[in-house]
Amino acid sequence: MSERRTFPPVAEQMDIIRENAEEILPEEELVRKLERSYEKGIPLNVKLGCDPTSPDLHVGHSVVLTKLRQFQDLGHQAILIIGDFTAMIGDPSGRSKTRPPLSLEEARKRGQTYYEQASIILRSDHLRIVYNSEWLGKMTFDEVIRLTAHYTVAQMLEREDFAKRYKAGVPIGLHEFLYPLAQAMDSVAIRADVELGGTDQRFNLLVGRTIQEKYGQEPQVILTMPLLEGLDGREKMSKSLGNYIALTDPPEEMFGKVMSIPDELILKYYRLAVFAPAEQVAHLEKQLKEQRINPRDAKFQVAKALVRRYYGEEAAEAAAAHFERVFVKKAIPDDIPTVTVAPGTTVGLVELLTQHQLAASKSEARRLIQQRAVSVDGEKIVDIHATITLEHPVVIKVGKRRFLKLQPSA
Repeated sequence: MSERRTFPPVAEQMDIIRENAEEILPEEELVRKLERSYEKGIPLNVKLGCDPTSPDLHVGHSVVLTKLRQFQDLGHQAILIIGDFTAMIGDPSGRSKTRPPLSLEEARKRGQTYYEQASIILRSDHLRIVYNSEWLGKMTFDEVIRLTAHYTVAQMLEREDFAKRYKAGVPIGLHEFLYPLAQAMDSVAIRADVELGGTDQRFNLLVGRTIQEKYGQEPQVILTMPLLEGLDGREKMSKSLGNYIALTDPPEEMFGKVMSIPDELILKYYRLAVFAPAEQVAHLEKQLKEQRINPRDAKFQVAKALVRRYYGEEAAEAAAAHFERVFVKKAIPDDIPTVTVAPGTTVGLVELLTQHQLAASKSEARRLIQQRAVSVDGEKIVDIHATITLEHPVVIKVGKRRFLKLQPSA
């Protein structure tokens, strides 16, 4: 029998659980679950599912991971489900077309990365990490048919993204209808008391409640967290859109990316990415409103806080100093990549950018030059046919954060 745990008073727990949450449904059921947990000393099973659809976790994922960490800190059991099996279906949530599926081998490989990176935020105790292929991969066709009998096509079409696609005549694969049901079976398998997710997961989480009841279980409470826009300020943070801050980004890069966000996201990043206390967010909001701090300095504060969260105070100070030196004072970083080239060598700038991975292709290199994003020794280059003859050290800068130094050999 597992050891009895102690928990803070229920009202205190609810104050922490409500922090930054978009919706708790039904909240009164969560209160009852917490009261029972408090009286019996038995933790709630708090579930979070992650499909390894990209190789890395980013700050957008951290929003809900931090909420899971709060449940851990309150003494409850966190269960992180790596959706290696559901990734083969592809979550259609919020999408206008079918998501490409992954192979089980690829999903498991990425799942290991998720396990390692989620541990940056989650504590090692009060944690179970499982793969949903453990139970979904063992279901017989008979069991799948019985599962699908608990939900109707009409109910599935109540989901906004399915409804839009159906109305527009955009194909919906039958396998996509299985996704919410498979996610619901995860809740049945681990007997989830609470399931966390982004607001785009609301439908799937509610399906979990229905299916748990059909399988004779007390339904889970759902808690949704706001979605965090990416660096472009428009789309949800996503690796595929390139608008993300990875949890494993180096401190200087993490700092620089925060400094590039639109001003209107400053407070949201402070609240959701940094998870700053409500009083600190309110204080910064008041300063901005009263124009006692300019947006650039507010962003600087948020960037420093985010780096501090993942790397500590020393790294935050160093990243801030690096940003000031490189981007404010227009200095050159101390540790930029250096390539040694024979003196007198002449090379085309386009070839140089592609050869040293400063541009993904020659066409991208030409576009960067035409957009005035490339400079040589501080001078903007706009000629796509430009060449460099190496007679002395030359520093090439692409965009705001990419540098290369060409050093003549002795």
